[in-house]
Amino acid sequence: MTTAPLPSSHEVAAFWRDAGPSRWFAKDEAFDAEFKSRFESAHHAAASGMLDAWAKEADGALALLVLLDQFPRNAWRGSAHMFATDGKARAVARAAIAAGLDQQVESTLRPFFYLPFMHSESLADQERSVELNAALDANTQRFAVLHRDIVARFGRFPHRNPMLGRETTPEEQAFLDQGGFAG
Repeated sequence: MTTAPLPSSHEVAAFWRDAGPSRWFAKDEAFDAEFKSRFESAHHAAASGMLDAWAKEADGALALLVLLDQFPRNAWRGSAHMFATDGKARAVARAAIAAGLDQQVESTLRPFFYLPFMHSESLADQERSVELNAALDANTQRFAVLHRDIVARFGRFPHRNPMLGRETTPEEQAFLDQGGFAG
C-alpha cells in the first residue's frame, strides 16, 4: 500500500487563499468534504509535530494554523475532535506572532494567526485575541469581543458543553435558548 505524499505548506496556504472569505466560516458540507479529503493526512502530521519546520516562514505558519485550528472545525463539526489540536495551534500562533510572521501575510489572512486565541476558553487568551484583532477590520474585532465576553461571563463556551460531555448550567442554557453564540 502506497501513501500519497503530504502536501506542501504552500499547497495548504494556496487552498485556503483560493477558498476565500465566503467559504472560510460557512457551514458547507461539500467544502468540508473536499478540505478533509485533501488535507486530513497533513492535519495528522501537523498534530504529531511532523510539520513543525513549516513554522519558520509565514506561509508555513499559516498552513500549520489552518491545519491545526480551522481544519478540525470543518472536518469534525459537532465533535470533541474539533478542539483536539487547539493547544498546539496556540503554541504555533504565539511563536509566529513573536517572530512577526503574522505581519508577513496579507491582511485578510492575518486573523488565522489570531483565531487560536479566539477559540480558547482561557480569558487571558481571549484578551490577547481582542488585543491582536484590534488592528484588523471592525467585524473581526466584533467577533473577538463577542468570544471574549462569553468566556468572561461563563469561563467557557456553553455551546461546546454537549460535545465535551460537560453539564450546562441553567444560566448557560438560558443564554443558548436566547440565541447565544453557537460557534
